[in-house]
Amino acid sequence: MEEEFVMLSRTFAVVLIPFLLGHAVASTAVERPNLIVILTDDQGYHDVGFNGCEDIPTPHIDRLADEGVLFTNGYVTESVCGPSRAGLLTGRYQGRFGFNDNPSVDPSNPDIGIPLEEKTIAEHLKTVGYRSKIVGKWHMGSHPQHHPMRRGFDEFFGFLAGGRHYLPEEIYLDDFSDVTRNWDWYNMKLIDGYDRVGIDEYLTDAFSNEAVRFVEESAKHREPFFLYLAYNAPHGPLEATEKYLSRFSNIEDLERRTYAAMVSAVDDGVGRVLQALEKQGLSDDTLVVFLSDNGGSLKNASSNEPLRGHKGRLWEGGVRVPFAMRWPGTIPQGVVREDPVISLDILATIAEHSGVLISPERPLDGIDLLPYLRGEVEALPNRQLTWRSGSDAKRFAIRQGDWKLVRTVDHERGPSLHNLANDLSEQRDLGTREFETAAALSEDWEEWASELEPTAFPTLGKDKWWLRSE
Repeated sequence: MEEEFVMLSRTFAVVLIPFLLGHAVASTAVERPNLIVILTDDQGYHDVGFNGCEDIPTPHIDRLADEGVLFTNGYVTESVCGPSRAGLLTGRYQGRFGFNDNPSVDPSNPDIGIPLEEKTIAEHLKTVGYRSKIVGKWHMGSHPQHHPMRRGFDEFFGFLAGGRHYLPEEIYLDDFSDVTRNWDWYNMKLIDGYDRVGIDEYLTDAFSNEAVRFVEESAKHREPFFLYLAYNAPHGPLEATEKYLSRFSNIEDLERRTYAAMVSAVDDGVGRVLQALEKQGLSDDTLVVFLSDNGGSLKNASSNEPLRGHKGRLWEGGVRVPFAMRWPGTIPQGVVREDPVISLDILATIAEHSGVLISPERPLDGIDLLPYLRGEVEALPNRQLTWRSGSDAKRFAIRQGDWKLVRTVDHERGPSLHNLANDLSEQRDLGTREFETAAALSEDWEEWASELEPTAFPTLGKDKWWLRSE
């Protein structure tokens, strides 16, 4: 009887409450699919097999595209790690709450992080009975109030700051109190729950092991689960073990060889997660999304070909990323979609099909992709995708259809207009010839930017919090 009451209560929460509030929920909402988001760090657009990479095999990552959908125009909300992840986790443009740049990792500042009134994917899914775990990189604030387990996650294994060494002998500092200089936090031990722990294996392998363990344990529970597998690879420093380096003896450039090894380690982890889903009979119940947090960096030997630009720029190479999605039995296999999608759509999609209620005070900026992927609608809405770097309007971009208007720090003479259908590498400025289009996009961007907030916290490299006690 108690179990029946719990099930009836959940049915009421998922179906009847949205109806009473005037929020229509698709009939599939009661399915409450599991969600796995696999996010890499600074991985180049070209550095997966499904985007044409030839020197780094990624068979397991490619499975997600082969058995699901490949988005050739998949975007994130910024060209650097922190803001991009804030947008993904909240389903809202991060500029709406002032998360405009990579944050300082000062553990004493409660303002550094996603504001408490903004909800993460985990916080939203908790309201409809999901168990959630983050494995890997957080980068959403180091103050105790921003700890992942206080932002909706039930479990955490990873690190709070923006980077970490990969070799266990380089991971030895006990806490932020041991930091005496810039980047010392790359040597800090990991966190398991709330406890500091060391590791005795390659960091990427440790993260993959934790992800697999969570999938296996989740199979024992009736509740749906959310796994946020946030690898820090292949972000620098370039470090790999011989196990992975030996696979790429044919690559002469040492940096590219090490980068390839790091990507290969991630690919192995993705394969192990997919294998765990299959073994536990969860594949058909799980939506898996793979993407990078921004374009490849100049510092890690990545490739964004044929795109222009890189991490830190709003050219395509900074914000267009490898992006694939799989949900067997729900999303058709082997589909290639060219309509622009964005990381904001991940929360919008899972919310619509899990019964999550979104507050009208903080509406999501993404859209549910499933009707489009299942062929219920022919094409996505012709929406605008927008970007702003920092709080500075000098660096911005906006895309609608094939048109993109962009101004970055390496293009000071003003914004340039490009037709991506004919100029994927953004080499030809059509702003003079298509003046009305450029003016209209600029006006639309200004209107959108008026809704954004200035940066709400000290940014990485702009303070020396570790010296404050001296």
